[in-house]
Amino acid sequence: MSTTTASDTATACANANANSSSSSSSSSSSNDTTNGGGASEASVPARGSLRALLPALAGHRVMMARTCAAALLEQGSLVALLTLAAHTVGTAVIDGLAPSAGTVTALVALVLVRALMTWREMDLSHDLAYRVLAALRVRVFDGLARSAPARVAGKRSGDLAATAMADVESLEFFYAHTTAQLLASGAVFGVGATTLATVEPWLLVAVAPAAALLVAAPFADMRGRSRRGATTRAATARLSADTVDTVDGLRELLAFDGLTARREQLAEQGRRVGRAQRAEATWEAMAAAVRDFLIVLAVLGVVAAAAQSVTAGRLHGAWAPAAMALALSVLGPIAESARALSQAIGLRAAAARVDAALEAPALAPAPAEPHPLPSGPLGVHLQDVSFSYGDQLVLNGLELTVPAGRTLALVGASGAGKSTCAHLLARFWDPSAGSVRLVPDRGDPVDLRDLADAQLRRAVTVVSQDTPLFHGTLAENLRLAAPDADDHALTETARLCGVDRIAPLDTLVGERGATLSGGQRARIALARALLTEPQVLVLDETTAHLDNVGDAQLAAALGKTVRTTIVIAHRPATIRRADRIAVLESGRIAEEGTWQELTARRDGALNRVLALPSPPTA
Repeated sequence: MSTTTASDTATACANANANSSSSSSSSSSSNDTTNGGGASEASVPARGSLRALLPALAGHRVMMARTCAAALLEQGSLVALLTLAAHTVGTAVIDGLAPSAGTVTALVALVLVRALMTWREMDLSHDLAYRVLAALRVRVFDGLARSAPARVAGKRSGDLAATAMADVESLEFFYAHTTAQLLASGAVFGVGATTLATVEPWLLVAVAPAAALLVAAPFADMRGRSRRGATTRAATARLSADTVDTVDGLRELLAFDGLTARREQLAEQGRRVGRAQRAEATWEAMAAAVRDFLIVLAVLGVVAAAAQSVTAGRLHGAWAPAAMALALSVLGPIAESARALSQAIGLRAAAARVDAALEAPALAPAPAEPHPLPSGPLGVHLQDVSFSYGDQLVLNGLELTVPAGRTLALVGASGAGKSTCAHLLARFWDPSAGSVRLVPDRGDPVDLRDLADAQLRRAVTVVSQDTPLFHGTLAENLRLAAPDADDHALTETARLCGVDRIAPLDTLVGERGATLSGGQRARIALARALLTEPQVLVLDETTAHLDNVGDAQLAAALGKTVRTTIVIAHRPATIRRADRIAVLESGRIAEEGTWQELTARRDGALNRVLALPSPPTA
């Protein structure tokens, strides 16, 4: 296992349907795609971002069908209730007839059905939404892990948290208040329109244009909605990331009197969020006013059509209120759907980032047919390895062999590619050319690309200078690498690396190891790595935070174990303890040998890297 670090009459009908709160989307935040850039840098996401999230419902077909049925019954019962109530009133006023017992019973039943289905639809839709979100969070995390470290490198922790949590959470509105409701609204309007066309077509003529415009309105300003939504969420994500950074660096800000400036920066970020949210809310209020205006026009049209129909004798006066109520009530679901679409379009930025995480390509794809991991001690062979970061060539035909059980110090100037070698050994990336192989004492070498990930993590462990620790006890942090390790192995490994001298193993270390020094975190990192019993151990500046004594102690601890070890270091005392030293320059091994051999060379690469004085001439 590698220890590298690797978010009305019709209006009344519409309001009766609007049982969902819009606040779920307004409080969302998401990742700033510009990696910390201001809200003004937000870009309009590509079309299809929301459609790309529909496949997530595929695994919940039964619950989706139940949710659609509940929404259909909820909206249909409201239309039936309003139509029957209007007919009852019309009959009482025009014909002077009191409602029959059957009518009263039907009205009461429709009220009960409406109430029950409103609750049931909300329950089912939110249950469905949160089940989908739970699965999406895991898939987003898998996508980040699959494409790490390239997708993670250079990202702020607040940005990554916004993608994995806030962006996903903002999609609750889409799954809970959009998908099933749109399907039910379409079905209710279709049945209502067919009934109107049979009873009095002119009523349908009065309603249809308003319905069409209500549906089209959200798409007329789709690009603007997407841009404003992206701006709001980018600004919120920037504020979130800055807040996380501030909390993490609070001690340094206090020590260097930087808290006032940081507070002003956060206040400015808060004002940016406020401006973005006000702009989005203002346009949404204008859109709501347009929807209300269209509904008022539809009401006037329906009243005129009904009056003309009654005057012409095509519609009985007692049925006129019922027909009008039917015509207007079918607009309720359409108006609600238009509102939901407006809000959903504003979520395209979050949907695009979530989709990007879900579809992130694997930088190190799994083998089609994994090879078995060789048993026994394993050496390492990097054969003709080349690797680039974009256009920047880092390794160029690198050749490096480390025999099983030996210790090699990999040395080079900063940026020479030493950590890249460690990442290739952990298979965070694959080389653009060449191969990285594990070499057993007996049998054929095996390319890392042919190993299943679980086998590779058992065989090769990389420990970096930055040690990720979680809020929990020392023992829990050690068992992160080997959850099944018994107490004896845990205690012995902690003693070997001096972790037992830090504090008892049941001591809480604080979030990110805040209560520990850099050297203490290094001891924990090494103990965690040794607990996995790897066959190849790569130490990437692991002991950089230790003094010479601590470095020597950990070296002694490593000396008591037999495995292939690659040490990436700058400290001469650490380098000279290695069996062999390889110096990396210009993407290749410039020289290789023992400490005595390499330091004896006047113009040797090791002397250049360490800036050691040349040995005196004889």
